[in-house]
Amino acid sequence: MSDSLEALRQEVLRFRDARAWSRFHTPKNLAMAIGVESAELSELFLWKDDAEVAEALARPDFREKVSHEMADVLVLLLTMSESVGLDLAAALRAKLEVNGAKYPVEKSYGRATKYDAL
Repeated sequence: MSDSLEALRQEVLRFRDARAWSRFHTPKNLAMAIGVESAELSELFLWKDDAEVAEALARPDFREKVSHEMADVLVLLLTMSESVGLDLAAALRAKLEVNGAKYPVEKSYGRATKYDAL
């Protein structure tokens, strides 16, 4: 089984279509669902300092929760890419190119400074 984005997208779409859910997967609903699932991922880390996060990530039960929430976000991104007709891999490559211009290595290496302050 391939782990390419396209292969994963096809698996997600087969899962969706077997349940006749495509009518619910409008761009608006998918964008909102991505926000909800992203918030659920964030909630797992909320109020924990870095040491507490490291401790939590050492536990299999916590790692499984993180894994599930990350997978939920990915499922929705793959579904939305189909819904709006965008190649997610191409979008990622284009965004990396944009970010490369905004954050040249010589100015941004080892810094967490926003591009407009470099």
